[in-house]
Amino acid sequence: MSSNGFTLAGGRDPFAGRIPISVITGFLGSGKTTLLKKLLRHPEMCNAAVIVNEFGEESIDHELLETSSERMALLDNGCLCCTVRTDLQETLRDILTKRLHGQVIQFDRVFVETTGLADPAPVVQTLASDSLLADKFRLDCVVTLVDAVNGLQQLDTLNEPLKQAAIADRLLLSKTDLARPEQVAALRARLADINPQAVLIEVVQGEVDPALLVDVGLATRNVPAEKLSRWIGPLAAPVGSSGGSGLSPHAGHSSGIESFCLWFERPFTWSSFETCMTVLTSLRGPDLLRVKGLVNVEGEAGPVVVQGVQHIFHPPATLPAWSDSDHRSRIVFITRRIERETIENLFRAVGALGTMRAG
Repeated sequence: MSSNGFTLAGGRDPFAGRIPISVITGFLGSGKTTLLKKLLRHPEMCNAAVIVNEFGEESIDHELLETSSERMALLDNGCLCCTVRTDLQETLRDILTKRLHGQVIQFDRVFVETTGLADPAPVVQTLASDSLLADKFRLDCVVTLVDAVNGLQQLDTLNEPLKQAAIADRLLLSKTDLARPEQVAALRARLADINPQAVLIEVVQGEVDPALLVDVGLATRNVPAEKLSRWIGPLAAPVGSSGGSGLSPHAGHSSGIESFCLWFERPFTWSSFETCMTVLTSLRGPDLLRVKGLVNVEGEAGPVVVQGVQHIFHPPATLPAWSDSDHRSRIVFITRRIERETIENLFRAVGALGTMRAG
């Protein structure tokens, strides 16, 4: 799948060798820069590149800065720091070119810090819609910080923090040391309602184990079963044929956010799956906040990995084999004002549904 169509292609491992990118987002004052400063002090982060928006609330440079040019800074721990002056695509292309020519460090991962008012979706989409970038980088993780003191009010009244939380792989609760216990408990419950797929972690003053925030995405098509299960998340826990242990759909009723997994018993032809997703993204793309799944496609030995944000999808990748005997397709949807039944009916309308269970 790509930004301008759904194309299933073979070839080399689509994940291997690509530089992982972690997107760090969160509303104003949630602690994004504090988190980055603490992360970059870990020895394993010494070859990271950091891209920050120059309109951020706080500069990452002033404590760590060693030498700098107009747009790029070498931090005293060896990391590369770069500010976004135009757009993310140009900045990523710029640092990639300099890396290839030995003009900057051979960075092995990238952190992108968005502004507090930013919608993180276009950042994720950039990695899929630019063919050069898609060939060199891969999305590893979306990390969203939520202020435990003000988070509930922000989620109730503002669109930006709600969307930031909805598409996250990791939700970090900051300022839990300043919030009342009942505030933290209520916020945890609200975030679990909005995005039950995300791992929720409490952080104080930006202190967090880097291992929790990196290597979240798929780094190779030869992925172990346990890693694949973690990537697709808890909504896609196996559903027994007699109504077993699958999770029920989750809905943030006050926000219109829904999270659910559709299971398909019968293999797809790639044409039928392509038709369903093309129609869905064309009609409801802005409200299709995030999609990821494993699709059983006729003629393929293993599942096809699909993932996208709104109407932009990463190129699909076929894994060499299924990790167990359960070869059913499973697709997780996080949507805004799109009912599960709407998507089910779309698959039925194109004759691609077969036998399906919702989990």
